[in-house]
Amino acid sequence: MKIAVDGMGGDYSPKAIVEGCVSAVKDFNDLHIIITGKEDLIKKELDKYEYDKSKIEILNAEEVISPNEHPVMAVRRKKDSSLNKALNLVKNKEAEAIISAGSTGAFMAGSLFIVGRIKGIDRPALAPIMPGKNKKFMIIDCGANAECKPNNLLQFAYMGKIYFENVLNVANPSIGLINIGAEEEKGNELTKAAFKLLKEAPLNFVGNVEPRDISSGDVDILVCDGFVGNTVLKMYEGVASNIFHILKEEIMSSTRGKLGGMLLKPVFNNFKKKFDYKEYGGAAFIGVNGVCIKAHGSSDARAIKNAIKQAEIFYENDVVGKISGGIDKYLIE
Repeated sequence: MKIAVDGMGGDYSPKAIVEGCVSAVKDFNDLHIIITGKEDLIKKELDKYEYDKSKIEILNAEEVISPNEHPVMAVRRKKDSSLNKALNLVKNKEAEAIISAGSTGAFMAGSLFIVGRIKGIDRPALAPIMPGKNKKFMIIDCGANAECKPNNLLQFAYMGKIYFENVLNVANPSIGLINIGAEEEKGNELTKAAFKLLKEAPLNFVGNVEPRDISSGDVDILVCDGFVGNTVLKMYEGVASNIFHILKEEIMSSTRGKLGGMLLKPVFNNFKKKFDYKEYGGAAFIGVNGVCIKAHGSSDARAIKNAIKQAEIFYENDVVGKISGGIDKYLIE
């Protein structure tokens, strides 16, 4: 499998990107990576490692799209950017997937303009897998579409269902609508109309899910517009991070706490690992006609490696093809 990796995207590029790629080709079989970006900088990082040189190549790109640029304008103007070069590899079938930790807006705009949408999908969505108390769950959309129509949310639900059934092997996954109350009549015009569509669709729709119940993981797929989803995602990350810091401060504040902390260290490590975004690699941009994985901007080498593994699983399970066929089926019905 060939994977294009944006070598200049992310807070710690190209160092973390290169390290993650090297680690991936060492641990995963039948993998070939094309790193796009400034060749001299990427080669300098690659020279630090021992690895099978036939498994990683560099595609030079002199331009870089920064997070503070207008996404659409940057994609259109910077044809020689590392992101554009990687996206075009997927478009031209020279790579089966792309991973980028760079600008989310530019990545989404480029995925739409260059790779294109799956036929029948009005709006692709960003869909990360999140850790829950009882099990993992998906939030769709988490930032691709700040404003949505009811039918967009219905399509998100269908795409989430196909992903869960084919990648996570969950039969008939449960689907909920993020809302301010559990009652059907709660919410704004969007959620009220979406509730009706979801209720009437051939889906395992369980109704509205209040924000306080999201983290339980009892509902497999949580549907919402990108504004709500991105707010939930960032709140989730912030709360988890603060809990870790507060626990550490409390443990280190006394001798008794330090002793207790030593005994509970394995428990804390497992807890931290469960809620660490690096373990999940990135969020799939579902609904585009290619495997597009958005890694966290602050991804380290482990996160990049896990994003590569996620892309491999996404591709091997033919999620793009199954969403295309599944959406056609649902639309016909």
